[in-house]
Amino acid sequence: MTWLVTGGAGFIGAHVTHAMLAAGERVVVLDDLSTGIASRIEGVPFVEGSVHDTEFVAGVLREHGITGVVHLAAKKQPGESVDKPILYYRENVGGLASLLDAVAAAGVETFVFSSSASVYGNPSQEIVTEDLHCEPESPYGETKLAGEWLIADTARVTGLRYVNLRYFNVAGTARPELSDTGAYNVIPMVFERLTDGKPPLIFGADYPTPDGTCIRDYVHVSDIASAHVAAAQHLASGADARLTLNVGTGRGVSVREMVDTILAVTGYSELPATVVDRRPGDPVVSIASADRIAAEFGWSAGHDLRDMVESAWAGWVLRHPEARRG
Repeated sequence: MTWLVTGGAGFIGAHVTHAMLAAGERVVVLDDLSTGIASRIEGVPFVEGSVHDTEFVAGVLREHGITGVVHLAAKKQPGESVDKPILYYRENVGGLASLLDAVAAAGVETFVFSSSASVYGNPSQEIVTEDLHCEPESPYGETKLAGEWLIADTARVTGLRYVNLRYFNVAGTARPELSDTGAYNVIPMVFERLTDGKPPLIFGADYPTPDGTCIRDYVHVSDIASAHVAAAQHLASGADARLTLNVGTGRGVSVREMVDTILAVTGYSELPATVVDRRPGDPVVSIASADRIAAEFGWSAGHDLRDMVESAWAGWVLRHPEARRG
């Protein structure tokens, strides 16, 4: 098969692209480079363009003989989505609708969708299964859930076979040059404060957990990428799949444990964390049930917390050499 990876020059997209190539899949990348970086995918067939241009994308699908799509192109900051809901619906739902139009026009029959654990909102149980009722708490989460609905509705009409992958908290990098350039998640946010000589912040330490801080399921981006490979290969086998699966480790890490690991890895132990007020809407505990993806694909995460922090730090230091200690 030949796969089109939309958003393939982005942080997660580049990891997916390289993992699929390493697995022997043929890949073409489509990215508008609004946030993607072309150098992440040097040597890979690349088309610059937008998923909103239905006719253009349909032409790309036909020209390159695309038989499957992995769709990662999207806006992805929950906080920003609260302030810019129209932007997020236009980009994430409108872009997906346009892409699905192109997919149908070109006769592409397989689709892997980058979804998110944000669809669950503030879950009512610590271990989150795919059957849990979804109540997203941000426009971003709403657009991902709407995307899943749109794909399912399209499949009923066209016979599209698909896998929706709901990522939990993505961290780490496979190689320093592929690292995330934003500082929107806990690890790069802590790195940024340490580099500025400021202590990390912990938002609330009075939760009903062993150390009082929130607990999350952090999953290495290389494991996220391998889950896409597993989904693509499952669909390539001809399986009549219409699946929605969590991608996580099934293990919880507290914010305190994460920050302490970062301090140990980076050598900034003289800057212990400062506890500040809780942020509204933060779930107390959110851990993926990874049983279903294991049963369907035989997939499980292969990296631990230290792997995530050490690899992320190597990427941060590549772009911020002044942060290195020793």
